[in-house]
This record gives sequence, C-alpha cells and structure tokens, in this order.
Amino acid sequence: MSNIILEIDNVQKSFGGLKALSDLNLKIEEGKVHAIIGPNGAGKSTMLNVCIGQLAPDSGTVTFNGENMIGKAPHEINQAGISRVFQTPQIFPDLSLLQNVMIPALAKREGAFKLNIFRSLSNETEVQDEACRILTDIGLIGQLHTHAGSLSRGDKRRLELAMCLVQHPKLLLLDEPTAGMSRHDTNKTIDLLMKIKEGGMTKIIIEHDMHVVFSVADHISVLAQGTIIASGTPDEIKGNPKVQEAYLGGAHL
Repeated sequence: MSNIILEIDNVQKSFGGLKALSDLNLKIEEGKVHAIIGPNGAGKSTMLNVCIGQLAPDSGTVTFNGENMIGKAPHEINQAGISRVFQTPQIFPDLSLLQNVMIPALAKREGAFKLNIFRSLSNETEVQDEACRILTDIGLIGQLHTHAGSLSRGDKRRLELAMCLVQHPKLLLLDEPTAGMSRHDTNKTIDLLMKIKEGGMTKIIIEHDMHVVFSVADHISVLAQGTIIASGTPDEIKGNPKVQEAYLGGAHL
C-alpha cells in the first residue's frame, strides 16, 4: 500500500468575495514527483502558501506525515520537513553562494537564526563541505564566493534549490522552477530535477511548461477554479478532454 506523505482535505480559502480554493482535496504519495498544472488564477500558489503556513485556510486540514500543519508557523512547518522554492528566488543577494547554502542548513539544525550566525559559518566545516557538494551537484561550485545577487535568473533559481536541498526536506515544493529561463537553462533544470528524483525525495511541482511536467512527473493533478478536476498519470492527463478544455481551451496537450 502506498504511503501518503501529504493530504489536503476539504481546504477552502477566499479573499474577500473571491474563492481561491474550493473544497480542495489532494493526496501526495511519498517518494513521487507530483505535478500540479492549471490556468493562471487556478489557486496553485495559494495552495502552496497554505501548505507552508503563509496563509491560513478558511476551513479544512493539511496533514503532513500524519500531523496537522494548520496553525503552525512557517518555520515550524519547515522544521517538520517541508521546503519550498518560490517563483521569485528567495536568496541573500549580498552574500556568497557558499554562505547562502550554509545559512539554511544551520537554521534547520538550530531551529532559528542566531545573532552570531556569520561567526558560526567559518567554524562549521561539516556544513561547509555539504554546501560545496550540493553546489557541485547543481553546477555552481565555480561561483562559490560570488555574491548571489550577480547571478543570472536561472542560476538564482538553482541556488535557491540548493538552499532547500541542504535542509534534507522530506517534501520539496517547487513553484514554477523554470519560469523565465531559456530553453538551455530549462533543460539543465530538468536534468537536475531528474537527478534529485533518483534520490527518492517527494516533490510537488507547479509548472506551466508541459515539457518539464511530462519529463519529470509521476503523477499530475489539474487545478481549475480552486478545485482538482482531474488526476492521473501523464498519459492519462494528456488524453483527458476535460483537462484539454479547462487548461488549453480544447487544444491537445
């Protein structure tokens, strides 16, 4: 029997008179890559914000590893094992790539930032070694001491991914990881995601690029008007007429 690591149960969220999520139900199987697709305004980012505690739902529950996440602070949810890569990279632009990757590793271990964080960095040889290993894996080791703010958009996205991976999350949420990238950078990111996939980490990917989705996803759910309208394997989703109508106005995926 498959193990469900994340379950979203009857979640609703409204902003004024606008219902962003409506009786949203979703189960994520451990070790799988689960893609969420849907038109703009479907509620995809709102769903992720509820999962990481940035938004409180009006009703419903989010259960991770058997524990209800509703009411927990974002840092508590992160400590529980959920990390997120945002649409706009959340990095420290004035710090080096090495410092960017070391800080979340120390924060995850300690549970919070400390006032002497920068003094601690130089003493943390084990964390530094792991940060270098991850920067090597994502192809950025050559810019180890470069200020993160000078990176290209694609490299900033990869750096943020490294900042998540160093925390060893049980569940990694990726919000449009290839948005704004060139095709070359997109293909490099697909290769990286496939490499991570081999490690068995559970991932939820929100992505508009169907080439990315069908390259990496084990399972796909389609969100429209705040609710799941279809769910299945990539082949099942490709041939689903309801998905074609809602997502591409009747065009074939």
